Amino acid sequence: MTTLRRHAPFLILAGLALAFASVVWFVMPHDREVKSLGIMLFKLVPFVLATEALAQLDPEWAQKLRLHLFAPLCFMLYFLYFVPKIFFHAENHPELYYYVLTLTPFLILTFLFCFRIGGGAAHLVRRLGYAMLLIMLSGLEDLAYLTINEHTDPQWQTIPEVWTWASHMTVRLGHPASKYEAFALIITHVVLALFVLLAPTRWFAAFGRLVPRRRSAVSGTTA
Repeated sequence: MTTLRRHAPFLILAGLALAFASVVWFVMPHDREVKSLGIMLFKLVPFVLATEALAQLDPEWAQKLRLHLFAPLCFMLYFLYFVPKIFFHAENHPELYYYVLTLTPFLILTFLFCFRIGGGAAHLVRRLGYAMLLIMLSGLEDLAYLTINEHTDPQWQTIPEVWTWASHMTVRLGHPASKYEAFALIITHVVLALFVLLAPTRWFAAFGRLVPRRRSAVSGTTA
């Protein structure tokens, strides 16, 4: 009970942020234009509440609960929902595909930068970075594009037998992936991402030994 009281500001603000975000996303219309100042300010409420919630989050408590694992989940929400939706509604803008693919690793590095300067351990930075990279390369986004969008073209209403558009799979296999080869690649990458996130820390100790240790300028001791 004491723990809940101690972290009540974060929990309350996070709950309110989620509630207001749900209203904005599920209740209010998805308009391109801002129709009034009141609507604009209301749509900013979830962001403000979430910012205040994060400011109240106790880093030690977050580490104890392993909340860093939410970073890949947040990335997956972006990459497996918003990216397929963007591609689906922007089929007449081929350059957009390139910009989004460039934006995605930039966002991963932004997450890692914020996590590191906030005190995140080096081995967790590596775990999160490489796990999200594996998710990005897995083909999950291609599968999401086929399954979460309402396709009217019969070609895309069922999962194609050959994934000719998935060039990131073609260059690795040496030929366009069949449906089941694509599934195998996706499963393999997801399993590898989970391994990177959950394997014992000692298995990744070798990474740290590859980097020269810093020496303190004051005492000359190894940092």
